Amino acid sequence: MSDRYATCLAALRAQPLHWLVTGAAGFIGSHLVETLLRYDQFVCGLDNFSTGRRENLEALARSLSPEHIARFRFIEGDILDPACCLEAAKGAQLILHEAALGSVSRSVKDPVLSNRVNVEGFLQLLLAARACGVRRVVYASSSSVYGDTSHFPMVEHILGSLQSPYATTKRFNELYAQVFCRLYGMDLVGLRYFNVFGPRQNPEGEYAAVIPRWIHSRLGGQQCTIFGDGTTSRDFCYVDNVVQANLLAATTPANITGEVFNIALGGETSLIDLYSMIDSASSTNPADPRFTNFRPGDIHRSRADISKASKTLGYHPAVLVADGIRRTVEYFKTSGSKR
Repeated sequence: MSDRYATCLAALRAQPLHWLVTGAAGFIGSHLVETLLRYDQFVCGLDNFSTGRRENLEALARSLSPEHIARFRFIEGDILDPACCLEAAKGAQLILHEAALGSVSRSVKDPVLSNRVNVEGFLQLLLAARACGVRRVVYASSSSVYGDTSHFPMVEHILGSLQSPYATTKRFNELYAQVFCRLYGMDLVGLRYFNVFGPRQNPEGEYAAVIPRWIHSRLGGQQCTIFGDGTTSRDFCYVDNVVQANLLAATTPANITGEVFNIALGGETSLIDLYSMIDSASSTNPADPRFTNFRPGDIHRSRADISKASKTLGYHPAVLVADGIRRTVEYFKTSGSKR
């Protein structure tokens, strides 16, 4: 744990704050809620369970003390509902906005729905945060906003052409955040996530992310599919690193209003290398993957420059890909998630 992050956690425990976490029943949102409660914070969670899962909240009840759970208030509701956003934001000093409809392929199939949830929902949250006088909002953006950039590693101020409706919605979030900062004096900070993975990530369904889907398949003795020739690379980032980034971004005293930060490891892992890690950790009977065509909207290569987050926020990812894969496989083994 970095010195800056340790200091952040100690300060939170010494002086608890009131937080709103949207998408609280989701993969990343539930990890944020869990960490905040462990450090004695007061947390309101908002989720409509469109992609979030009730079992993620049930896991919190099992892993945390009754005293910590007593500090948690949950609202089942939709970020598209202005009244719901106002109720959730009331009394919050800080907001971590994770609620969104993910998946590039889902957005290609239904761009209208992705836009409605990711853009209109974001606007409703910003309006509620403004009305309730929230101190700072940290929102989830995405590495997909880099599109077809040829600049590697990807640096915050150099973007390419957007390649999917999902990427477009996340870029709209960044643009709206900049406008709300200028017009209304709000304090909004964006985090561009690069392929986050870890425990509680849903392995099932048409739009499941690659890591939980492959782990789920290999634990079940099934073959996995790689889209493309296996050389496609991503900057995979374990969820604990993302939690660190959110808490640092929410609490740093620096003036970072309107800024965006890459949140990743700052490295590249090809899909074929990723598959080898998962296959060896998941199964005693290794199996070769099958290959198929690239998916529309996917980018070929992704790697982040994290120097801005490191220098400004004190962000230093503590969990590397191989260790994160081992932890995630162990979680799926012990949680009985081979449904």
